[in-house]
Amino acid sequence: MLVSSHLPRWLEVLLSEKFFNACIIHEEEKKNEKNIYCLDCCTSLCPHCLSLHGSHRLLQIRRYVYQDVIRLDDAAKLVDCEYVQPYTTNSAKVVFINQRPQTRFRSSGNICSTCDRSLQDAYLFCSLSCKISYLIRIQGGLSKFIFECKFLALPDSSFDNSLTTPDTVLEPSGSTRTSSGSDGHGGVGCRTLACTETTKIAKKKRSSKTACRPTYSPVPEMSVSLMNRRKKTPQRAPLY
Repeated sequence: MLVSSHLPRWLEVLLSEKFFNACIIHEEEKKNEKNIYCLDCCTSLCPHCLSLHGSHRLLQIRRYVYQDVIRLDDAAKLVDCEYVQPYTTNSAKVVFINQRPQTRFRSSGNICSTCDRSLQDAYLFCSLSCKISYLIRIQGGLSKFIFECKFLALPDSSFDNSLTTPDTVLEPSGSTRTSSGSDGHGGVGCRTLACTETTKIAKKKRSSKTACRPTYSPVPEMSVSLMNRRKKTPQRAPLY
């Protein structure tokens, strides 16, 4: 459990904020998910709220395997991210904000120093939250690991909500697995994901058609022999 007295206000709110909910102010607008965080106001925003925060420090929040992540380049301007395992998605390295749910099976290899989640060998933490918890527990504070950032802008001046990463399981950074459209770090391109989903849908349709279609299975050899035996003239027992 993180001790709030050790955290700057913007970081405390970031670790507890719920993102990707619909913005109440712009509930009638399209693309109104709150996937931007304002460090100066300590609140989550949707793209339609940006006009009131033009000069503020803004952080884009993305989704990766159903969890909130931020770009590693942005996170490194705010907090020391060394030994936090990054992942690659949409050609950008990202890190998880909060501790991830535990997997069903725990590995006997390298694990997170805070939550024991399996990691690649080069890393010690699965998320920023896990590293912060560790530093507070071991170092007693974060003063050496929090950076002063006076300017933080969104990746593109014309923010596009479509930059939000789809909720799809992708390969972690450093993976040797590659595919068409990947960036060489294990991230899978959107085209590959679309083809995969299309294939799954096609298979599902074919299986549903098969399920509705009557099936004809050949009669087992044993059943055939029994039928043939019944067609023959019945043999009566001799009379004595």
